[in-house]
Amino acid sequence: MATEPKKKAPAAKKAPAKKAVKTEAVEVAEPLKNGSYIYALGRRKTAIAKVYLIKNGKGLVTVNGQPMTEYFGTFEMRDMVMSPLKIAGQETAVDVSAHTNGGGLKGQADAVRLGISRALCELNPTYRKTLKKLGFLKRDPRSKERKKFGLKKARRAPQWSKR
Repeated sequence: MATEPKKKAPAAKKAPAKKAVKTEAVEVAEPLKNGSYIYALGRRKTAIAKVYLIKNGKGLVTVNGQPMTEYFGTFEMRDMVMSPLKIAGQETAVDVSAHTNGGGLKGQADAVRLGISRALCELNPTYRKTLKKLGFLKRDPRSKERKKFGLKKARRAPQWSKR
């Protein structure tokens, strides 16, 4: 009887070598590094934003440790976040560091806007009138309605069948 050659065990797969990524030094607004700051909280649907408005800044806005332009992809969301600062004329005077979680990007952008608006009112109470007129100080109460038993969704009933 001829003996068959033994099969070698399959070699362990090597992980592909990671390419060296050249990262640019991006300035990030850090709440406790720069001294005095104002804390405010903003909410929208299930999104929560903790906002730190840092006095005597350069106009840096960071969200979750990333520059705002990277975190919020669309112009509309970036404009939504920056609008209270533009109206108050504080675009280049303060830094903003925000930590958000929950919800989607649009809800987070709205929560950051509310947080910035509240912090600006603490910084200077004269901004309150203009921000309130534009609706930036109002928390949007709309949220998803809960599902009810016997229904497929919040209001969607099962298809009615005659027989």
